[in-house]
Amino acid sequence: MNTGRVEALTDGLLAIIITIMVFDITVTTGDQLSDLLALWPVLLSFALSFVYIAIYWNNHSYLLSACRKLSPAVMWGNMHLLFWLSLIPFATRWVGSYPFAPVPSAVYGAVLLMAALAYFYLQKRILDQHEHDHPLRHAFRYDWKGKTSTVLYAVGIGLAIVQPVLSWLLYATVAVLWFVPDSRIARALNDHQEASK
Repeated sequence: MNTGRVEALTDGLLAIIITIMVFDITVTTGDQLSDLLALWPVLLSFALSFVYIAIYWNNHSYLLSACRKLSPAVMWGNMHLLFWLSLIPFATRWVGSYPFAPVPSAVYGAVLLMAALAYFYLQKRILDQHEHDHPLRHAFRYDWKGKTSTVLYAVGIGLAIVQPVLSWLLYATVAVLWFVPDSRIARALNDHQEASK
């Protein structure tokens, strides 16, 4: 099976996730700017979650472009990732309704952490399909952003219990780290094509 169906499913689900998050933003009860400003926690949590979905969409596209074939492990790895991403609207709504409350902030971070771990699992299953000397394996050898993100999520979850504002700063820091799509895959594939000419 080629990657087209998996990409279509992923694209469709991510579009639905964004739509659900938009529908969760309730209309303000007044017509003044101050009424809109009262929604800042909801809008802030939506904006951060939207950026995360965009980051996953961009990097997932690069990752699947490196996939030679869809093994059962890759397909289940992709579904595992989609499961955790589909929980982002729930976590976003809860934390937007109770801004900077410890438990919602920790749950939001836990969902982000699990999505990151699921992405690493999918990445590993795709790498398993390549030879040990393939440039793609070298591209992921030094995954400082991935490792740093995991640590920041874990610290953020712990901080959420005692200082939720700091946990949100860490979650936003991870989003800034990944805002530019991961170009290691594109470089590795280009290097491999050049070497095989």
